[in-house]
Amino acid sequence: MNLSLLNQARELKSKLNQAQRELSNTIVEASSGKGAVKVTINGQQKIQSIKISPQVINPDKAEVLEELVLKAVSDAITQSQKVAAKCLGGIKFPGLTK
Repeated sequence: MNLSLLNQARELKSKLNQAQRELSNTIVEASSGKGAVKVTINGQQKIQSIKISPQVINPDKAEVLEELVLKAVSDAITQSQKVAAKCLGGIKFPGLTK
């Protein structure tokens, strides 16, 4: 095997490991409903927390809360994917970057 190619592969693996560590420590927050629903997610798209204001909890209007949660989660994932793409320097990884 070509020694140069092997060294490049090791260097790439090292960079990817470093990027994964950075992404696991990167926290992104998104909200919806003027802050009524807040989602915290890390750079690896793992949701860390979901906070819901008691004012938006209405059993008769569950669909409103569902929409707020969905929007906040979707926004958090989008933001996290942008952070991951920037951290990985343009390398595309399905499910992790856009």
